[in-house]
Amino acid sequence: MTRSENLLLADGDTRRLWALIAREYWRRARRGLRTGPLYRWRYGGRTPERVLIAPPDLRLADPQIAVEIYHGRFPLSGHLVETGGGSPFVLEVGDRGWLKSLHGFRWLRHMRAAGTELATANARALVADWIEAHGNRISGPAWDPATTAKRIIAWLQHSPVVLQGAELAFYRAFLRSLATQIRYLRSVARQMPDGEGQLRARVALAYAALALPAAPSVLRGASRHLAAELDRQILPDGGHVSRNPMALLELLADLLPLRQTYTNQAETPPEALIGAVERMLPALRFFRHGDGSLAHFNGMGVTIHERVAAILRHDDTAGAPLLHAPHSGYERLALGGTTVIADTGAPPPVEIADAAHAGCLSFELSSGRQQFIVNAGVDSFGAEEVRPLGRATAAHSTACLDDTSSARFSHSQRISGVIGAPLVDGPRTVRCDRLDQPGSQAFVAAHDGYLQRFGLGHERGLTLSADGDLLSGVDRFIARGAFPERDQVAIRFHLHPDVELFRDNKGRLVLAAPQADRWVLSSSVGPRVEESIFFAGLGGPRRSRQIVLALNASEVPEVRWQLQRRRREIEPARG
Repeated sequence: MTRSENLLLADGDTRRLWALIAREYWRRARRGLRTGPLYRWRYGGRTPERVLIAPPDLRLADPQIAVEIYHGRFPLSGHLVETGGGSPFVLEVGDRGWLKSLHGFRWLRHMRAAGTELATANARALVADWIEAHGNRISGPAWDPATTAKRIIAWLQHSPVVLQGAELAFYRAFLRSLATQIRYLRSVARQMPDGEGQLRARVALAYAALALPAAPSVLRGASRHLAAELDRQILPDGGHVSRNPMALLELLADLLPLRQTYTNQAETPPEALIGAVERMLPALRFFRHGDGSLAHFNGMGVTIHERVAAILRHDDTAGAPLLHAPHSGYERLALGGTTVIADTGAPPPVEIADAAHAGCLSFELSSGRQQFIVNAGVDSFGAEEVRPLGRATAAHSTACLDDTSSARFSHSQRISGVIGAPLVDGPRTVRCDRLDQPGSQAFVAAHDGYLQRFGLGHERGLTLSADGDLLSGVDRFIARGAFPERDQVAIRFHLHPDVELFRDNKGRLVLAAPQADRWVLSSSVGPRVEESIFFAGLGGPRRSRQIVLALNASEVPEVRWQLQRRRREIEPARG
């Protein structure tokens, strides 16, 4: 990090960053020792005789992708790579997301869905290619611990399609490689970076202890470590410590089949697993809009609606979502077919803030099955250098001071190559009070993300009427002492790309979408319309627009605004 980069951060944040970098270098050094010739002998040992059970896979499968892979076209992580008839495991590919997906082997589910002998033979050939190319050399992206955990789970889940009709030599090589990967993951799991990957490693080891012949003590140890990690990472309200809604979806896709695998093997699932799943399912529903999309906060990108529906089929409660998630730092207002979801929490710890957004006090609004006010989200499969744009405060429906984010990111290439781009120097204190009344739902929240740099605090209150027809908002800017010279504020309302804008006969902005009610914005500050980008489109980023209330906080310390619904008139059917 250069001196100028250091000056951008508070001293405490700089120290935390350097401590994080030092830990990562130490982690890599230890991993290098564990994969060196003096240590590698520990990953050898007895080869399991068979796979006892193939855990189910809840992720969606597409037989057509199996056809593409057979023809040497690998559409993974939003990128297509053609192998030209060669093995994909020896290609030099620069896209890290594609490499992780390739070596994670989740694409085996498409072969299983195809259900043909050709797909089965191709799956077996590709696994054999991987074993030959990487099975005896523990290094590189193929053996990244988080990727190894995904591969172990995928090989166990889809062992029937890989082993169907296999010769004894391949059968033994498959089980021998699987055992080596499991021993390696067990060795490095404790030193993995904090967050979702470390939890998935514990999930993979629990799968292995259930699906392969193992001593009872192995299962007890795997269950104990899994329980400890679940208790640490899954919050009391069901959210994940990263505050990313996508983390819930991804983890539930692994935890639900794991719970079933315990039962199928006549083993009692850990209480922590049962409790975590029962909390996470309602939490996933909390983030869901009327159209089935998940709210765009802290790393959430494209929603594949069928994936969400497949997970929520396992939610036995099927009741109304929670309205208050204080541990995760979110609020939900839901009345009369209108849904408002707001970020009212502090950033996650810097160790797991690589995908976190500077979107404190931002909100999204949907009416029926149409989203109107959104955050820009992230392009899940796009170039990594574009992602900071979607993480900035200006990409969220909240107030932005002097075109500066309420939290900052490390953009140093030296740092990003080691620990990514964690969010630092964000709000230290975020206060939120729920103010529901018999005729409405409401909250008021405030954060201090601008206090140290600009001497201003931001407070926002949102109230939704009983019929869901009126969302009233107030934004206040509170100075610490005299108002600062730099007090230019932009309160942004980003529109979903399907929403059109026009003015009514009173000059007010009207938000309209096909087959949906309209919403009229009125404000104590005159609005202007600007261009915007919605990064989380299914087909990639889409052009959109945003409404901006621009002001000087010293002159207008309080802004009141309303979004009022005009219900769509349904024409009577003509006989």
